[in-house]
Amino acid sequence: MLNFKQCTLRRGSRVLFQDATFTIHRGEKVGITGVNGCGKSSLFALLRGELHADTGDFEMPPNLAIAHVAQETPALSKSALDYVIDGDEELRNVEAALAQAEHDDDGNRQALLHVQLENIGGYTARNRAAQLLSGLAFLPGQEELPVSSFSGGWRMRLNLAQALMCRSELLLLDEPTNHLDLDAVIWLQQWLTSYPGTLLLISHDRDFLDDVTTHIAHIEQQAIEMYTGNYTAFERRRAEKLAQQQSAYQRQQREVAHIQSYINRFRAQATKARQAQSRIKALERMELIAAAHADSPFNFSFRDPEKLPSQLLQLNKVNIGYGDKPILSNVKLHISSGDRIGLLGANGAGKSTLIKLLSGKLQPLSGEFNSAQDLKLGYFAQHQLEQLDPEASAMQHLLRLDASIGGRATDADLRSFIGGFAFNGDMATTPIAPFSGGEKARLALALLVYQRPNLLLLDEPTNHLDLEMREALGMALQDYKGALVVISHDRHLLRNVCDTLLLVKDGAVQEYDGDLDDYRQLITGANRTSPAEDKSVGDNSSAARKDKKRLEAERRLQLKPLRDKVKKLEQQMEKLQTQKDAIESQLADPAIYGEAHKLKLKELLAQQIQTTQTLDQVEGDWLEASEELEGIESDL
Repeated sequence: MLNFKQCTLRRGSRVLFQDATFTIHRGEKVGITGVNGCGKSSLFALLRGELHADTGDFEMPPNLAIAHVAQETPALSKSALDYVIDGDEELRNVEAALAQAEHDDDGNRQALLHVQLENIGGYTARNRAAQLLSGLAFLPGQEELPVSSFSGGWRMRLNLAQALMCRSELLLLDEPTNHLDLDAVIWLQQWLTSYPGTLLLISHDRDFLDDVTTHIAHIEQQAIEMYTGNYTAFERRRAEKLAQQQSAYQRQQREVAHIQSYINRFRAQATKARQAQSRIKALERMELIAAAHADSPFNFSFRDPEKLPSQLLQLNKVNIGYGDKPILSNVKLHISSGDRIGLLGANGAGKSTLIKLLSGKLQPLSGEFNSAQDLKLGYFAQHQLEQLDPEASAMQHLLRLDASIGGRATDADLRSFIGGFAFNGDMATTPIAPFSGGEKARLALALLVYQRPNLLLLDEPTNHLDLEMREALGMALQDYKGALVVISHDRHLLRNVCDTLLLVKDGAVQEYDGDLDDYRQLITGANRTSPAEDKSVGDNSSAARKDKKRLEAERRLQLKPLRDKVKKLEQQMEKLQTQKDAIESQLADPAIYGEAHKLKLKELLAQQIQTTQTLDQVEGDWLEASEELEGIESDL
């Protein structure tokens, strides 16, 4: 469907990727990954025809229906529902033609257009649009409000709903979860898994990528490489590839050192000069393997708080709200040092309101609210990005903060600290005005970390952060000594840093007994059974047991060929890995690089390449077969 052949794309003089050759087939769901600035969004611009390949060829079917999320939303007076329906251009064209036919009193034309309207689902369009708005957490009645009445984040949701409304063959989504809460993320994930077209998805949400994608296209070091499977499978395959590359690099370095040693010893000897020259030419012809490199640019940790009271905050029968209207009632919450609390709940349930109360930005309407004398808060919310000084550099922000808290850090100390957040060189000393949202979020987090709080309040801290920064933040939070309360749509972060989940729902805050998988089932309704399923519960009759055995036998029969295939591939992988280990063991012997074993070395290197390639192919086949087997088993 989408064919890239030796494709190179530049932005100015900078090469984003070169000689990219891969194919994306119809119906595949591909996650586009890579560090910020590697060319992911430019790849989307190429697909939309806004950019063209500098060299090579890019081909896709003509008249392909492409949907993408608009980045701007004009302040329109039309309703949110009508704005979403606008995403179906064919529907709007048919409606316009029908209105013209009615104006012209053309009965035949009207009849044909009504048939076309039926064929494209025109009569259910308003219902489909309303379902999209509901899934993206718009409340009943909001669909009739004008677009101009919504804030920027909600307008982005409208743009997403409009893109989903389009009956597209290719859907391009660039960070669609950034403005969504967890409930909406789970809904969108379910919607995308059933999307029949081809999906290209840029996302830094690991769980979202894992549950939606069937392939990963990774952009790294000016190259694009396709991997089969979801993000977890990609990480495993990439780690194996990097390990193999590093092993090959080290072996080649030993060979280079051996040849160079010979050249140095015998270059000046007349009897050996010819052989030395031969080895010099061999070195020049050798295609050097680069050392594997996948280190994160981020390296930071939370310094221990200066003081750490055992009890930080206590809420007893607290009512929280605005004016005289309570949003949360009778809240009882004790936060102690070391607590790791994640807040769950639908948008508008009151999660951010609770965080504002804990931060002191909001006063309780009633009830007891007690805080420790030595409480030191660290509060992160999206509005704090707007409070950064656009004319100041990252270093200037840090210097001002250090001075405000009476610090005496040296310039070198501050540069080292800010460098842990990947603000190095000019990035540390230039004004932040042109920084991306992710870079500003990193700076806000750096300023938060520097203050050494004993209670962290994080409201969607991962918005705009790339995967490497999210991973670094998660690792730092795991070692953080203070208490933590976090709202996040990133389930990977919640799963890794939270010990307790609180559900904010129906004006109450209660501990949630399940885990995030249970919460996902709660949102999607997967835990509900149909009436037919209810009737079968507890049926232990002879006929029921017989039917059960028959179904199990049919299931085993259906799965046997696939299970046999997986088992056979596992045996092949084990055999190939043994062969590879034996070859590498021989290559690890320094004696094999001597002149007497030249032919043997050449043979072993050829065997190593062949074995590695075959192993990679078999591993890919095994991964596809395993995923197919798991999919069938989960459906049965």
